[in-house]
Formats: sequence, C-alpha cells, structure tokens
Amino acid sequence: MKFEFKGITAEELSFKLNRVKLNPEEKLDIKPQFSRQVRKVTGNEMLNFIALSVKIQSTEAEPKPFDINVTLVGVFEVTDVKNENEERNFVIEGTKLIYPYLRSAVTSLTANAYIAPLNLPVISGSIFPEDRDVYAFSVDSNLN
Repeated sequence: MKFEFKGITAEELSFKLNRVKLNPEEKLDIKPQFSRQVRKVTGNEMLNFIALSVKIQSTEAEPKPFDINVTLVGVFEVTDVKNENEERNFVIEGTKLIYPYLRSAVTSLTANAYIAPLNLPVISGSIFPEDRDVYAFSVDSNLN
C-alpha cells in the first residue's frame, strides 16, 4: 500500500468564551473529545479523506471556560491497498499525520482569542482505542 498526502483544510474552527467562575483551588479538567470520519470519493476509490475533530464543551455538570470545535480534513491518494488490514493501517497513519495540524489549530485558536493558549498533548501512539491493538503486531513503517 502507498499513500500520498495531498493537503489539508479546515472544515470547522469555532471558539466560544464561557463566563465560568471557578474556585482558585479547583483544577480545571478540559477533557477534549476526539472523533474521526473516513470517506472515499465515489468513482475515484484512490481519493480518501480523513476528518479529524476535537470538541471541548462546557456543561452544567462540568463547566469549561470555553467551547471549541475544530475539524480538519486531510486529503490522501491511496494506491495498492491489498486488504482491510492495509486500509486500517492507512487510516491510523493518516490520523497520526493530521493530528499535529489539529494541535496547532487549537493552540492558534485559543491564542487568537487572547486567552492562555491550549496545547493538546503530543501523542506518539494512537488517539483512538480501536487503533491501539495494531501496534501489537508488525506495522510497515515505510508507508509512503
């Protein structure tokens, strides 16, 4: 299997400041929620999109100082996919490629809102639990 990263675009970038009063001794728990959607173009099976999203929303039970919703879409050309395992490896590797852009977008969005920038953690493995068992067996690290 081979894949080529063709580009990335922002599908959604939203920020909303919430007027939340927190006690000084309270620790703020942001709890970002990640999601991913993979799509293929009908009529061109080689063209694939991976949409990676992060959402932080305030609730009454868990107030947050802001709400954020960021969705970035990576465009990939994928060739020579022989089986479902290779397709799954592409999704995992594509997600890992898009994630630093997502981190940067969240940091920029919060910094441009004139609040302390939020830096999502660096993740060397997988964001999604369903992807983690892939690393239990050999994964070709020479994916293009």
